[in-house]
Amino acid sequence: MLLLLVAAGCIGQKAPGEELPPTEVMKELTITSHAFQNDGYIPSKYTCDGENINPPLEIEGIPEGTESLVLIVDDPDAPRGTFNHWVVWNISPANTIGEDTIPGTEGINGFGSRGYGGPCPPSETHRYIFKVYALDSRLDLDSDAKKNEVEEAIKDHILAQGELIGLYSRGQPHSFLYNLYSILSLVL
Repeated sequence: MLLLLVAAGCIGQKAPGEELPPTEVMKELTITSHAFQNDGYIPSKYTCDGENINPPLEIEGIPEGTESLVLIVDDPDAPRGTFNHWVVWNISPANTIGEDTIPGTEGINGFGSRGYGGPCPPSETHRYIFKVYALDSRLDLDSDAKKNEVEEAIKDHILAQGELIGLYSRGQPHSFLYNLYSILSLVL
């Protein structure tokens, strides 16, 4: 028994003259938007109550060797579990995703359609997580792919990732005031 304990204590230890493989650290992307701040309210223009177009995104920290980006937008507060609002892959590794654009190949979202479906919570305030992944390759997926297929395909190819969280609630007076405050704070 003592021999097993001593042997178990040696697992992961390096022998004299032996080098352990370096631990890979996931690089972090910084995702921002001129339309709203992280943990701030998303302007209604980008929701089902407005023009229902995607907001502009800025991406910093894209590592060398990035071949493409993936963008997934989810609502983890949906009544029946996480709801997907947009899944896009094979985005050119640029520092911006423009407003109201189709930046890459769009898959099928939770609404059952291709493209961006803006926030449209049935009640209360929901969080919308804009997740961006930098990949070391492009994805060879059918355009009818859904979020789970994209997530499976990117598993071994992620060089860096980051997220931006936006909030939205329908018909709440505070959202207009918060949006005004957010826009003014970005300008001033």
